[in-house]
Amino acid sequence: MRLKPFLQGFGMLAVLLTLLPIAVADFWWIRIFDFPHIQLTILTFVAIVIYFIKFDIKWLQDYIFVTVLISCFIFQLVKIYPYLPHSNFEVGGSSSTSDKSNNIIFYSSNVFQDNTNSSLLVREIAINDPDVLLLMETNKRWMNDISGAISKYPYKIEVPLDNTYGMLLYSKLKMKDAKVQYLVSDSIPSIHTILILKNGKEISFHAIHPTPPMPQENPSSTDRDAEMMHLAVMAMDRKLPVIVAGDFNDVAWSQTSVLFKNVSRLLDVRIGRGFYNSFNVSSFILKWPLDHFFVSEEFRVSEIKTGESIDSDHFPFYISLSLEPEKATEQKAKYPTENQLKRAIDQIEQAKKARNEKGMAIE
Repeated sequence: MRLKPFLQGFGMLAVLLTLLPIAVADFWWIRIFDFPHIQLTILTFVAIVIYFIKFDIKWLQDYIFVTVLISCFIFQLVKIYPYLPHSNFEVGGSSSTSDKSNNIIFYSSNVFQDNTNSSLLVREIAINDPDVLLLMETNKRWMNDISGAISKYPYKIEVPLDNTYGMLLYSKLKMKDAKVQYLVSDSIPSIHTILILKNGKEISFHAIHPTPPMPQENPSSTDRDAEMMHLAVMAMDRKLPVIVAGDFNDVAWSQTSVLFKNVSRLLDVRIGRGFYNSFNVSSFILKWPLDHFFVSEEFRVSEIKTGESIDSDHFPFYISLSLEPEKATEQKAKYPTENQLKRAIDQIEQAKKARNEKGMAIE
C-alpha cells in the first residue's frame, strides 16, 4: 500500500468528519459524528506528523493538503481543548476552610439494564457512601437487588422501567417538591426535586437520561435535544442553586451540549479537569464523556472522578460539591443571546410538533 495516497485519503475523510457535525440536522448518522473528536484529533495529528516526516512538501497540492489537514486539526483541538487537564477550571475548587455542612457527595451510574452483577454496585455504594445516589437503566429487578444497599437513604424517587430508561434517585438529604416528568416522551422519565442540605439550605436538582441518536434507539436527535433544552430553560430562570445530572447520551463539545450550557447558564465541572470518559468501558479507543454534571455558579468542586467498573458499559461518576454562594460572582455565566434562546425554543417546539403528529402527548 502506498503511504501518500492513503494519508491523502484519510485527509479527505478527516475533512468530511470534521464538517459533518456542523450541519444543522438531527439525523443520527450526522449527530453520531459529534462523538469521536478526541480520536479524530489524535489521528489527524499523527497524519500531519507522518506527512512531514515521510514526504517533501514541494508541490501545490501538498501545500493545499497540509493546510487543510492542519486546519482540521486546529478546529478539532479547539473543540476538545477546554476538557484537557490544564487547571483553568470553569468551576473552581472548594476552599479547605469551607463549611462542611455545605458539602454534597453524588454518585451517578448508568447500570446497564441487562447487567446482572449488582454486587459490584452494592460494594461501590458502600465504599463511596454518597449523599445522593442516581441510577439509570434500572428496572424492578435492579430496584430489588439494591434494596439492602439503599436502606440508609430515607428519601427516594423510584421509576423502574423495562425500556432501559428506568431511573432511581435515593437521598440522605430531605427532598421537597419531588416530581417525575416526561418532557418529550411518555416513556422517558426525568426527576426533579429540591434537596435540603444539612444546614437547611436548598438546591434544585434535575436528573435526565434522554435517548441517543442511534438507529436502534431513535433515528434523530430531536427528542434528546429537546429534553436538554427543556432543562436549560428551567435552569436559566432559577431561584435556587441548580445541579443537572445524568447520562445525556451526548458529548460536552457537541452543538447541543454547548447550546444547553449557554441557555441554562450552568457550568461544566469537567472544564479544565479532564475528559472523565464514562463510556464505553469495554473499549480502549472509543471512549467519550456521556455522563455529566452541570452546576450553577454557587458551587465548587471538592473531588471528581470516574468510579470503578460495575460490569456496565458506563463507568459511574463520583463528585463532591461544596455550596459556596459567596464566591458565585467569580464564575458567573453570561445570559444567553436571543439567537441561542430562539434555537433552544425551536428545538422544544420541533419535538412537540413531531409528537403531536404521532398523537403522543408530552408534558
